[in-house]
Amino acid sequence: MQLMLNLGAIFFRILSNSFSNVFQKKLACEGDNPVYINYVNYLILSLFCIPFLFFIDYKNLSLEFWLYAILDGLSGAFANSFMVMALEHGDLSVLGPINSYKSVIGLLAGIILLHEVPNIFGITGIALIIFGSYFIFDTLEEKFSLKVFTRKDIQYRIYALILSAIEAVFIKKVIILSSIKTSFIASCISGAIFSYFVLKLFKIKFRKEIKKISKKSLAFYISTAFCFGIMTYTTAYVFKHMNVGYALSLFQLSIILNLFLGYKLFRETDIKKKLAGSIIILAGSTMIILFGH
Repeated sequence: MQLMLNLGAIFFRILSNSFSNVFQKKLACEGDNPVYINYVNYLILSLFCIPFLFFIDYKNLSLEFWLYAILDGLSGAFANSFMVMALEHGDLSVLGPINSYKSVIGLLAGIILLHEVPNIFGITGIALIIFGSYFIFDTLEEKFSLKVFTRKDIQYRIYALILSAIEAVFIKKVIILSSIKTSFIASCISGAIFSYFVLKLFKIKFRKEIKKISKKSLAFYISTAFCFGIMTYTTAYVFKHMNVGYALSLFQLSIILNLFLGYKLFRETDIKKKLAGSIIILAGSTMIILFGH
């Protein structure tokens, strides 16, 4: 029974993540500021959570919980801001596969910081991710070269994946110290608070941006918040019942869905080449996460 619930949560997590990206990209392409989009997303979710604040047992929440809840909100606010900024400039079908570099970063961090030498699976996994990236980046103007990393969309996506990897650890800690429900509420409210500070950091004027919201864009904002809320809750649920590394590996199946949505909704090109690269990248990422340590 628990296996079926885990698989169901993973399915809805993948679905909600991809459609959240679609709605965010739609808003960004229509001229809304990416940092503002992220703030409104968290704001809507935090308003939804207010009634549930009265049902939390605050006496059993330790100082450690509050520390990790703050770190969760801080890393999440920046990670999602950079993600929307990447979507504004880049294609879903390119930015999705880059998420697999999270595995490579984790492996390299282990080598540098912990002096952990990867086994043959880890080395093979890195090789597959780099090989798969050739097919993805070859569809760009810069081709498969270091120039790719000078692109704003690629840079923002890398910032987002690093911060989201860190966020995953904090989410897991918050869940261990509380519950799935409390973790969800903490992520939404602390994310809204820090997203506001991100808004100020980038000097985005709230009044100027709110005037841009039309009936059409309001529907996209609500849809984004709805999908992001499902993604946040299902992520917490899966992290509660599964190893974080395994869960992150399964979440990367959203790469394929992003390719399809990018092609259908945004007329993105070279899908066959990107699909081939994505399958190779997925194989390499899975190999690292499951067997590379």
